[in-house]
Amino acid sequence: MANFGEKLRKLRQEKKLSLDEMAEATKSSKSFLWELEKGTKNPSAEKLAELAKFFGVTLDYLMDKEDSRPLDTATEIFNRVNNLSLEDQEKVNQFIKIMFSEKK
Repeated sequence: MANFGEKLRKLRQEKKLSLDEMAEATKSSKSFLWELEKGTKNPSAEKLAELAKFFGVTLDYLMDKEDSRPLDTATEIFNRVNNLSLEDQEKVNQFIKIMFSEKK
């Protein structure tokens, strides 16, 4: 099972991007991306969402979740989010905004 860094490197290589090109495209530093690929750093939720969107993959794919069963209904999603702290609910809200915003 590939870890996050390995998957990120594979996705970058599939797009035939250098670290410099990926850094420019994702508005990240080359050293940060190199550390992500190496596994010495973890991305924030916001950066993770941006990378998933950039590569056109799901978060589950990037994070290599064994149990990647999708949530069945909007009600189930609402209930899960509703049980989070207000701070975590705001993070979910920000994540949703990032996932559905269009790059200009």
